[in-house]
Amino acid sequence: MKFARSLCLALGFALAAGTLHAQEVTLRSADIHPDGYPTVDAVKYMGQLVSERTSGRIKIEVTNNAALGQEKDTIEQTRFGVIDMNRVNAAPFNNLVPQTVVLGLPFLFRSTEHMHKTVDGPIGEEILAAFEPHGLIGLAFYDSGARSFYTTKKPIEKLEDLKGMKIRVQQSDLWIAMMDAFGANATPMPFGEVYSSLETGVVDGAENNWPSYESSRHFEVAKNYTLTEHSLNPEILVMSKMSWDKLSPDDQKIVKEAAKESVGKMRELWQAREKASEETVRAAGVNVITVDKAAFADAMKPVYDKFVTDPQMKDLLERIRAIN
Repeated sequence: MKFARSLCLALGFALAAGTLHAQEVTLRSADIHPDGYPTVDAVKYMGQLVSERTSGRIKIEVTNNAALGQEKDTIEQTRFGVIDMNRVNAAPFNNLVPQTVVLGLPFLFRSTEHMHKTVDGPIGEEILAAFEPHGLIGLAFYDSGARSFYTTKKPIEKLEDLKGMKIRVQQSDLWIAMMDAFGANATPMPFGEVYSSLETGVVDGAENNWPSYESSRHFEVAKNYTLTEHSLNPEILVMSKMSWDKLSPDDQKIVKEAAKESVGKMRELWQAREKASEETVRAAGVNVITVDKAAFADAMKPVYDKFVTDPQMKDLLERIRAIN
Protein backbone atom coordinates (compact mmCIF):
# COMPACT_ATOMS: atom_id res chain seq x y z
CA MET A 1 0.00 0.00 0.00
CA LYS A 2 2.77 2.37 1.04
CA PHE A 3 4.74 1.44 -2.06
CA ALA A 4 1.74 2.12 -4.31
CA ARG A 5 1.15 5.50 -2.67
CA SER A 6 4.84 6.43 -3.05
CA LEU A 7 4.81 5.34 -6.65
CA CYS A 8 1.73 7.49 -7.41
CA LEU A 9 3.36 10.45 -5.66
CA ALA A 10 6.58 10.01 -7.64
CA LEU A 11 4.64 9.76 -10.89
CA GLY A 12 2.71 12.90 -9.95
CA PHE A 13 5.93 14.84 -9.35
CA ALA A 14 7.38 13.54 -12.61
CA LEU A 15 4.30 14.63 -14.55
CA ALA A 16 4.34 18.04 -12.91
CA ALA A 17 8.02 18.47 -13.71
CA GLY A 18 7.38 17.35 -17.27
CA THR A 19 4.58 19.90 -17.67
CA LEU A 20 6.77 22.67 -16.27
CA HIS A 21 9.57 21.68 -18.62
CA ALA A 22 7.15 21.63 -21.56
CA GLN A 23 6.26 25.25 -20.83
CA GLU A 24 9.86 26.37 -21.23
CA VAL A 25 10.21 28.04 -24.61
CA THR A 26 13.10 29.56 -26.56
CA LEU A 27 11.93 31.79 -29.39
CA ARG A 28 14.41 32.20 -32.25
CA SER A 29 14.46 35.69 -33.76
CA ALA A 30 16.14 36.63 -37.05
CA ASP A 31 17.84 39.85 -38.18
CA ILE A 32 20.12 40.60 -41.12
CA HIS A 33 22.04 43.31 -39.24
CA PRO A 34 25.19 42.76 -37.14
CA ASP A 35 25.37 42.42 -33.38
CA GLY A 36 25.09 45.83 -31.72
CA TYR A 37 22.74 47.22 -34.39
CA PRO A 38 19.73 49.00 -32.81
CA THR A 39 17.14 46.51 -34.09
CA VAL A 40 19.20 43.57 -32.80
CA ASP A 41 19.68 45.12 -29.37
CA ALA A 42 16.01 46.14 -29.15
CA VAL A 43 14.86 42.54 -29.62
CA LYS A 44 17.43 41.44 -27.02
CA TYR A 45 15.95 44.01 -24.64
CA MET A 46 12.49 42.62 -25.38
CA GLY A 47 13.87 39.17 -24.56
CA GLN A 48 15.07 40.42 -21.16
CA LEU A 49 11.61 41.76 -20.37
CA VAL A 50 9.92 38.51 -21.43
CA SER A 51 12.38 36.39 -19.45
CA GLU A 52 11.90 38.51 -16.31
CA ARG A 53 8.10 38.40 -16.58
CA THR A 54 7.98 34.63 -17.10
CA SER A 55 10.67 33.81 -14.50
CA GLY A 56 12.96 32.59 -17.28
CA ARG A 57 10.34 30.27 -18.75
CA ILE A 58 10.31 32.07 -22.13
CA LYS A 59 13.54 33.25 -23.71
CA ILE A 60 14.28 35.03 -26.98
CA GLU A 61 17.44 34.05 -28.86
CA VAL A 62 18.46 36.66 -31.43
CA THR A 63 20.35 35.38 -34.48
CA ASN A 64 21.88 38.30 -36.37
CA ASN A 65 24.04 39.01 -39.43
CA ALA A 66 21.68 37.10 -41.76
CA ALA A 67 22.80 33.78 -40.26
CA LEU A 68 19.28 32.41 -40.86
CA GLY A 69 19.05 33.88 -44.36
CA GLN A 70 18.19 37.12 -46.13
CA GLU A 71 14.87 38.83 -45.38
CA LYS A 72 12.86 37.31 -48.23
CA ASP A 73 13.87 33.80 -47.07
CA THR A 74 13.33 34.43 -43.36
CA ILE A 75 9.82 35.76 -43.96
CA GLU A 76 8.81 32.40 -45.44
CA GLN A 77 10.55 30.52 -42.63
CA THR A 78 8.68 32.63 -40.07
CA ARG A 79 5.31 32.04 -41.74
CA PHE A 80 5.86 28.29 -41.47
CA GLY A 81 7.18 28.32 -37.89
CA VAL A 82 10.79 27.45 -38.69
CA ILE A 83 11.76 30.85 -37.23
CA ASP A 84 9.66 32.20 -34.35
CA MET A 85 10.29 35.94 -34.69
CA ASN A 86 11.66 38.21 -37.38
CA ARG A 87 12.64 41.86 -37.73
CA VAL A 88 12.22 42.96 -41.35
CA ASN A 89 11.88 46.26 -43.20
CA ALA A 90 8.31 46.91 -44.37
CA ALA A 91 9.30 46.70 -48.07
CA PRO A 92 9.80 42.90 -48.36
CA PHE A 93 6.27 42.48 -46.97
CA ASN A 94 4.72 44.59 -49.76
CA ASN A 95 3.65 41.69 -51.98
CA LEU A 96 2.28 39.77 -48.98
CA VAL A 97 0.55 42.48 -46.92
CA PRO A 98 -0.75 45.24 -49.26
CA GLN A 99 -1.17 47.77 -46.43
CA THR A 100 2.60 47.92 -45.99
CA VAL A 101 2.93 49.43 -49.48
CA VAL A 102 1.51 52.73 -48.21
CA LEU A 103 4.19 53.00 -45.51
CA GLY A 104 6.91 52.86 -48.16
CA LEU A 105 5.47 55.48 -50.49
CA PRO A 106 8.21 58.04 -51.26
CA PHE A 107 8.08 61.35 -49.41
CA LEU A 108 4.89 60.27 -47.58
CA PHE A 109 6.04 61.12 -44.07
CA ARG A 110 6.78 64.78 -43.42
CA SER A 111 9.13 63.93 -40.54
CA THR A 112 10.13 61.17 -38.14
CA GLU A 113 7.53 62.53 -35.70
CA HIS A 114 4.82 62.17 -38.36
CA MET A 115 5.88 58.57 -38.97
CA HIS A 116 5.85 57.82 -35.21
CA LYS A 117 2.34 59.26 -34.78
CA THR A 118 1.17 57.08 -37.67
CA VAL A 119 2.60 53.75 -36.54
CA ASP A 120 2.03 54.32 -32.80
CA GLY A 121 -1.68 54.99 -33.27
CA PRO A 122 -4.77 53.22 -34.66
CA ILE A 123 -3.35 53.11 -38.20
CA GLY A 124 -0.30 51.22 -36.96
CA GLU A 125 -2.49 48.70 -35.12
CA GLU A 126 -4.62 48.27 -38.23
CA ILE A 127 -1.56 47.47 -40.36
CA LEU A 128 -0.13 45.06 -37.76
CA ALA A 129 -3.48 43.23 -37.64
CA ALA A 130 -3.32 42.74 -41.43
CA PHE A 131 -0.41 40.30 -40.99
CA GLU A 132 -2.41 37.58 -39.22
CA PRO A 133 -4.20 36.12 -42.29
CA HIS A 134 -0.72 35.55 -43.76
CA GLY A 135 0.59 33.41 -40.91
CA LEU A 136 2.27 36.26 -39.01
CA ILE A 137 1.52 38.29 -35.90
CA GLY A 138 2.55 41.94 -36.15
CA LEU A 139 4.14 42.96 -32.85
CA ALA A 140 5.69 46.41 -33.27
CA PHE A 141 7.21 49.01 -35.56
CA TYR A 142 10.87 50.03 -35.29
CA ASP A 143 12.61 53.01 -36.89
CA SER A 144 14.61 52.69 -40.07
CA GLY A 145 15.64 56.32 -40.50
CA ALA A 146 15.61 58.30 -43.71
CA ARG A 147 16.87 56.48 -46.79
CA SER A 148 19.16 58.31 -49.24
CA PHE A 149 21.15 57.39 -52.36
CA TYR A 150 24.83 56.48 -52.46
CA THR A 151 26.92 55.89 -55.58
CA THR A 152 30.35 54.58 -56.52
CA LYS A 153 31.40 56.98 -59.27
CA LYS A 154 29.02 59.63 -60.51
CA PRO A 155 27.50 61.67 -57.65
CA ILE A 156 23.77 62.43 -57.66
CA GLU A 157 23.40 66.21 -57.48
CA LYS A 158 20.05 66.53 -59.27
CA LEU A 159 17.22 64.26 -60.39
CA GLU A 160 18.61 63.93 -63.93
CA ASP A 161 21.82 62.37 -62.59
CA LEU A 162 19.89 59.19 -61.75
CA LYS A 163 18.97 58.56 -65.38
CA GLY A 164 20.27 55.16 -66.49
CA MET A 165 22.04 54.41 -63.21
CA LYS A 166 21.80 50.81 -61.93
CA ILE A 167 20.53 51.19 -58.37
CA ARG A 168 20.12 48.29 -55.96
CA VAL A 169 16.69 48.18 -54.36
CA GLN A 170 14.85 45.93 -51.96
CA GLN A 171 12.93 43.05 -53.51
CA SER A 172 9.62 44.90 -53.82
CA ASP A 173 7.52 46.04 -56.79
CA LEU A 174 7.06 49.42 -55.13
CA TRP A 175 10.78 50.08 -54.96
CA ILE A 176 11.29 49.00 -58.56
CA ALA A 177 8.56 51.44 -59.66
CA MET A 178 10.14 54.18 -57.54
CA MET A 179 13.48 53.80 -59.32
CA ASP A 180 11.74 53.78 -62.69
CA ALA A 181 10.09 57.09 -61.80
CA PHE A 182 13.46 58.50 -60.75
CA GLY A 183 14.82 57.46 -64.16
CA ALA A 184 17.16 54.82 -62.74
CA ASN A 185 17.42 51.12 -63.57
CA ALA A 186 16.21 49.20 -60.52
CA THR A 187 18.31 46.17 -59.58
CA PRO A 188 16.59 44.12 -56.85
CA MET A 189 18.94 42.02 -54.71
CA PRO A 190 19.39 40.83 -51.11
CA PHE A 191 21.17 43.24 -48.76
CA GLY A 192 24.06 40.79 -48.26
CA GLU A 193 25.05 40.98 -51.94
CA VAL A 194 25.24 44.77 -52.17
CA TYR A 195 28.86 45.37 -51.09
CA SER A 196 30.38 43.07 -53.72
CA SER A 197 27.94 44.38 -56.37
CA LEU A 198 29.03 47.97 -55.68
CA GLU A 199 32.68 46.95 -55.66
CA THR A 200 32.52 45.05 -58.96
CA GLY A 201 30.24 47.49 -60.80
CA VAL A 202 27.20 45.21 -60.99
CA VAL A 203 25.33 48.25 -59.63
CA ASP A 204 26.24 51.95 -59.68
CA GLY A 205 24.66 52.67 -56.35
CA ALA A 206 22.11 51.82 -53.69
CA GLU A 207 20.03 53.63 -51.10
CA ASN A 208 19.73 53.27 -47.34
CA ASN A 209 19.94 55.04 -44.00
CA TRP A 210 23.12 56.24 -42.24
CA PRO A 211 23.51 53.21 -39.90
CA SER A 212 23.04 50.62 -42.67
CA TYR A 213 25.37 52.52 -45.01
CA GLU A 214 27.99 52.59 -42.26
CA SER A 215 27.59 49.14 -40.62
CA SER A 216 27.61 47.35 -44.00
CA ARG A 217 30.80 49.25 -44.90
CA HIS A 218 29.17 50.29 -48.19
CA PHE A 219 30.75 53.72 -47.71
CA GLU A 220 34.12 52.14 -48.46
CA VAL A 221 33.12 51.43 -52.06
CA ALA A 222 30.38 54.04 -52.64
CA LYS A 223 31.75 57.37 -51.50
CA ASN A 224 28.96 59.73 -52.65
CA TYR A 225 25.97 60.03 -50.31
CA THR A 226 23.08 62.21 -51.52
CA LEU A 227 20.57 63.36 -48.91
CA THR A 228 17.34 62.76 -50.82
CA GLU A 229 15.74 61.23 -47.70
CA HIS A 230 13.05 59.81 -49.99
CA SER A 231 11.67 57.25 -47.55
CA LEU A 232 11.05 56.82 -43.82
CA ASN A 233 9.74 53.28 -44.29
CA PRO A 234 9.68 51.61 -40.85
CA GLU A 235 10.90 48.20 -39.74
CA ILE A 236 8.35 45.64 -38.56
CA LEU A 237 8.81 43.02 -35.85
CA VAL A 238 6.65 39.96 -36.49
CA MET A 239 6.10 36.57 -34.93
CA SER A 240 5.11 33.29 -36.54
CA LYS A 241 1.40 32.66 -35.94
CA MET A 242 2.25 28.98 -35.51
CA SER A 243 4.62 29.86 -32.64
CA TRP A 244 2.18 32.46 -31.26
CA ASP A 245 -0.69 29.96 -31.10
CA LYS A 246 1.42 27.64 -28.91
CA LEU A 247 1.58 30.31 -26.19
CA SER A 248 -1.10 30.75 -23.56
CA PRO A 249 -3.18 33.97 -23.70
CA ASP A 250 -1.24 35.27 -20.68
CA ASP A 251 2.10 34.59 -22.35
CA GLN A 252 0.88 36.18 -25.60
CA LYS A 253 0.05 39.32 -23.62
CA ILE A 254 3.52 39.34 -22.04
CA VAL A 255 5.22 38.97 -25.43
CA LYS A 256 3.12 41.69 -27.08
CA GLU A 257 3.60 44.16 -24.22
CA ALA A 258 7.36 43.54 -24.17
CA ALA A 259 7.52 44.14 -27.92
CA LYS A 260 5.71 47.47 -27.51
CA GLU A 261 8.04 48.48 -24.66
CA SER A 262 11.10 47.64 -26.77
CA VAL A 263 10.10 50.35 -29.27
CA GLY A 264 11.20 53.16 -26.95
CA LYS A 265 14.54 51.43 -26.34
CA MET A 266 15.02 50.92 -30.09
CA ARG A 267 14.37 54.59 -30.85
CA GLU A 268 16.79 55.68 -28.15
CA LEU A 269 19.48 53.36 -29.56
CA TRP A 270 18.63 54.41 -33.12
CA GLN A 271 19.09 58.13 -32.51
CA ALA A 272 22.51 57.54 -30.94
CA ARG A 273 23.58 55.13 -33.68
CA GLU A 274 22.35 57.39 -36.49
CA LYS A 275 24.49 60.26 -35.16
CA ALA A 276 27.56 58.05 -34.64
CA SER A 277 27.22 56.47 -38.10
CA GLU A 278 27.00 59.84 -39.81
CA GLU A 279 30.11 61.00 -37.95
CA THR A 280 32.01 57.84 -38.97
CA VAL A 281 31.02 58.23 -42.62
CA ARG A 282 31.88 61.92 -42.79
CA ALA A 283 35.23 61.29 -41.07
CA ALA A 284 36.01 58.68 -43.75
CA GLY A 285 35.87 61.43 -46.39
CA VAL A 286 32.55 60.56 -48.00
CA ASN A 287 31.16 63.23 -50.31
CA VAL A 288 27.84 64.18 -48.62
CA ILE A 289 25.56 66.06 -51.04
CA THR A 290 22.51 68.19 -50.19
CA VAL A 291 19.89 68.50 -52.94
CA ASP A 292 16.57 70.23 -53.60
CA LYS A 293 14.13 67.43 -52.77
CA ALA A 294 11.16 69.04 -54.53
CA ALA A 295 12.10 67.74 -57.99
CA PHE A 296 12.60 64.21 -56.61
CA ALA A 297 9.24 64.32 -54.83
CA ASP A 298 7.41 65.67 -57.90
CA ALA A 299 8.70 62.72 -59.95
CA MET A 300 6.86 60.26 -57.70
CA LYS A 301 3.30 60.90 -58.96
CA PRO A 302 3.33 57.78 -61.22
CA VAL A 303 4.24 55.65 -58.18
CA TYR A 304 1.23 56.89 -56.23
CA ASP A 305 -1.01 56.44 -59.28
CA LYS A 306 0.15 52.85 -59.71
CA PHE A 307 -0.01 51.64 -56.10
CA VAL A 308 -2.80 53.66 -54.53
CA THR A 309 -5.73 52.52 -56.64
CA ASP A 310 -8.45 50.86 -54.54
CA PRO A 311 -10.64 52.78 -52.04
CA GLN A 312 -9.04 51.09 -49.00
CA MET A 313 -5.52 52.17 -49.97
CA LYS A 314 -6.68 55.69 -50.83
CA ASP A 315 -8.42 55.98 -47.47
CA LEU A 316 -5.30 54.77 -45.63
CA LEU A 317 -3.13 57.26 -47.50
CA GLU A 318 -5.46 60.18 -46.74
CA ARG A 319 -5.69 59.26 -43.06
CA ILE A 320 -1.89 59.22 -42.80
CA ARG A 321 -1.63 62.58 -44.56
CA ALA A 322 -4.25 64.04 -42.18
CA ILE A 323 -2.20 63.23 -39.06
CA ASN A 324 -0.73 66.42 -37.54
